[in-house]
Formats: sequence, C-alpha cells, structure tokens
Amino acid sequence: VQLQASGGGLVQAGGSLRVSCTVSGRAFGTYLMGWFRQAPGKEREFVGAIRWRDGRTYYGDSVTGRFTVSRDNAKNTLYLEMNSLKPEDTAVYYCAADSRSRTVETGPRMRNGYDIWGQETQVTVSS
Repeated sequence: VQLQASGGGLVQAGGSLRVSCTVSGRAFGTYLMGWFRQAPGKEREFVGAIRWRDGRTYYGDSVTGRFTVSRDNAKNTLYLEMNSLKPEDTAVYYCAADSRSRTVETGPRMRNGYDIWGQETQVTVSS
C-alpha cells in the first residue's frame, strides 16, 4: 500500500482548503486512516482519523469543529477538509494508514499505531 498526499497550498486566515490522500496498492483491510501535521520545531501532531469500514471519525483538540475527515471508498481516497484556517495550522500534513489494526490498542491519536506513511503536503496559512 502506498499513500500520496496532495492539495496543499497557501491560503489566507479564515479560508478553507482540502487535502487528499490517494491509496494505491492493496487497500483492502486498512483499518484506520489518519492525518498528522508537523510545524517547524514542533512534534508531529494528530489531526484526525477515520475508521475505514464504518466512517467513524476522531479529531485532535485543536481542529475539532473546523476540520473534517472523510473518505471515498470507491476512489480509495482520504480527504481532510479544513475550514476557518488559522496561521497556527501552518504545517506539513501527512496521511497515514493502520493496516494491522494496531490503533485498536494504541488509539487513533498515537503515531505508532500507523504503519504506512505518505509523503507530506505543505499547508501555509497567512495572517
């Protein structure tokens, strides 16, 4: 399984942006997919995740109510819709997949629950 993130860019504060993550290869059996982000000088932070079979979602505290994670099973694509963007949302964003159901033990917010990581996409929010 390979993940390819796209759709990042530059947006003004208060604006919206959607990033995508396309899953190629053997996507069947993926348990959970998530988004993380990392700003310069900071730890990688959990943004949101979705359980592939039933669409249950999870969000980080800093994005709850502003960001939405969704997926299109037919297109094998994960989305992150970001609204009311703030300068502090500026970061590189990563998509990740848990293909071994490890997040059942670790929870969806822990990086070590994910075994497949995609390339980053840069999101920059100007003030």
